[in-house]
Amino acid sequence: MPAAEAAPISAGEAAKLLADIERAESVVLAVSGGPDSTALLFLAARWRAARRRGPRLVAVTVDHGLRPGSAREAALVKRLAVRLRVKHTTMRWTGRKPATGLQEAARAARYRLLLAAARREHARHILTAHTLDDQAETVLFRLARGSGLKGLLGMARTSPRDHASLIRPLLDIPKARLIATLMAAKVPFVEDPANQDPRFARTRLRQLASALAREGLDANRLAALARRLGRAEAALAAATEEVLAHLCRKGSTGPGEAVMDAREFRELPAEIGLRVLGRMIGGIGREGPVELGKLERLLEAVLRSGSKRSRLRRTLAGALITADDAAIMVQAAPPRRKPAETAKPRRLRGKAVKASFTGTR
Repeated sequence: MPAAEAAPISAGEAAKLLADIERAESVVLAVSGGPDSTALLFLAARWRAARRRGPRLVAVTVDHGLRPGSAREAALVKRLAVRLRVKHTTMRWTGRKPATGLQEAARAARYRLLLAAARREHARHILTAHTLDDQAETVLFRLARGSGLKGLLGMARTSPRDHASLIRPLLDIPKARLIATLMAAKVPFVEDPANQDPRFARTRLRQLASALAREGLDANRLAALARRLGRAEAALAAATEEVLAHLCRKGSTGPGEAVMDAREFRELPAEIGLRVLGRMIGGIGREGPVELGKLERLLEAVLRSGSKRSRLRRTLAGALITADDAAIMVQAAPPRRKPAETAKPRRLRGKAVKASFTGTR
């Protein structure tokens, strides 16, 4: 939808969008100077000015120092913030910049600096200006990279970040409406030329948006897909918790290991078995969440180890997984040994053991 045909966001609609921060003491607004974040600044300032009580707003611009005009753009944001009676601060990304993965590194630096600003301002809420278009772009980006179900949920409206909550109040709003809001209020904004740089995958996906929309795959459809997948994810997560409680209840193993009845595990639907295995490894192992592709290959190997002649002993993400026809065990992997040293496997055969999953961190 072109901005000229879009409806500006009214004060009443903005009040509903910003309801999450009504009782907050201080709120950080991430404002780069582009149309989306400038609209966030304008809407939040207008909303706060109309209220007798409300949070103290602090606009934070992260200057990545990647373009000659970035400091000037930060100064433009500051002038607008002053005009809107909002405190403004600029955070600069200093030091050497990576030769590869620049956008990912810049995004990580942005959130690190926003969190630092929030700590300094005693703010527990950080608002970003992600839109419906950004949500659709994220779903496409993750789909192109082979993400699993959880990744295809896109961005959540609210997500925890260290000591703060990251809130995306405009996540259901098309970008065109934000531009229409700024045009109606005669509020200036800048366009980041990096958004048109075809070297970046997100830019190339963005350039495909109009062609995909003509085939029916527009931002609304992609966002609806993310919401529907969210329902499926919630159901699968609940089912996984029930299975964990059943298969890994208190038994004869100690902290940091879990044993499941192999027959019962192999009868699970594959997606539930995958999640149960991933939860165990993520909780007991020392290396955090497991890459989906590696977890899928491990599940295939575990399911093949059901015969008496086929036993499995494998390490993944800091966890040792041992399986045979009687039991499946996940425990912390032993420290890495010299090539000449070998560890004796723990026998699982015999009576199947049902034990508690006590290694969750």
